[in-house]
Amino acid sequence: MAAVEPVRSPGGDCGSADVAALIPLVRRIVASRVPDQATADDLVQETLTRVLAAAGRVEPGMLEPYAIVTARNVVASMWRDQDRQRRHQHRVVDLRPPEAPDEDVLAREDRAAVAEALTRLSDRERATLLAHEVSGQDTRSLAAELGSTAGAVAAQLNRTRARLRVEYLLVSERVEPPTERCRPVLLAMSSGDRRRQREVDAARHLLECDLCARLSEPLMGRARSRDDAVRVAVRADADVVAARQAAREVATRLEFSTTDVTLIATAVSEIARNIVRFADSGEVVVTELQEPRAGISIVARDAGPGIPDVDQALQDGYSTYQGLGLGLPGARRLMDEFAVVSETGRGTTVTMTKWRGEA
Repeated sequence: MAAVEPVRSPGGDCGSADVAALIPLVRRIVASRVPDQATADDLVQETLTRVLAAAGRVEPGMLEPYAIVTARNVVASMWRDQDRQRRHQHRVVDLRPPEAPDEDVLAREDRAAVAEALTRLSDRERATLLAHEVSGQDTRSLAAELGSTAGAVAAQLNRTRARLRVEYLLVSERVEPPTERCRPVLLAMSSGDRRRQREVDAARHLLECDLCARLSEPLMGRARSRDDAVRVAVRADADVVAARQAAREVATRLEFSTTDVTLIATAVSEIARNIVRFADSGEVVVTELQEPRAGISIVARDAGPGIPDVDQALQDGYSTYQGLGLGLPGARRLMDEFAVVSETGRGTTVTMTKWRGEA
């Protein structure tokens, strides 16, 4: 396993400082040509990515003109793409959804799925759940019948509901888990039990199992979640935009400066692009930090091929593909703390932190 310990980026890094100073200029150029704020933000991000990637090759004093030209080119490219789409729109097939199926049929299928899911519970689980949910029996009287305590019965009911949600989804999807690890992971996700999720290494499994990754979304929607953490599954270019937007929203809520918000979003965008490019799928988790002071943490993990030589990948100018991406070195320059852990054949985890203001 290759790993890099967390490091603090040098505050005097001229590359990131010079580019950060260009942000207001780039914003003005893009905003004067693109009225939609969300689209303008994306184009500013794209411009900064290109400028940062080329910063080491641009002559001293020429970074600002380069940024101006790059911003104009990025905007022009967007308008060309949109114009091409308009001209060819008449060739697109009608993608309007068909009329909704009969509601009665859906209701019957839903009831049948619930009934079959109930049969997959143990006799005790099913009897206790139905007594509580259907007959209205409280946990205290159930505890007396079962020779237990009200708290233990409540905990059992929560576990049973979590399992019922898992079985209901499996029945509805007409699938069975492909491995023995699937059900424990799905149960941990359904119950929202973070300790259990760590024990079964749920994060890693969701990156490796397409079925569980798909089912985890509705399960996570029902489970209790933290307000200070946002998870974005990354599989396609559209997810890169979603991850960047999530980071931007959390950073804005934490009252980072406009410049820092842009730098954070740019770093997240690059790391998420690497997931799509090299690993096909992964996730980005954005978390608010309050200790030792206000900040933002971004963890990007994937189940890709891994990085054989992390030290080499962190060297300026290193790239495993022909493109304009910043790579890991560029993303590291934009953040205060940066760590990479990678295992060949199992994937890579990048952890980045940006603190608000001075210590």
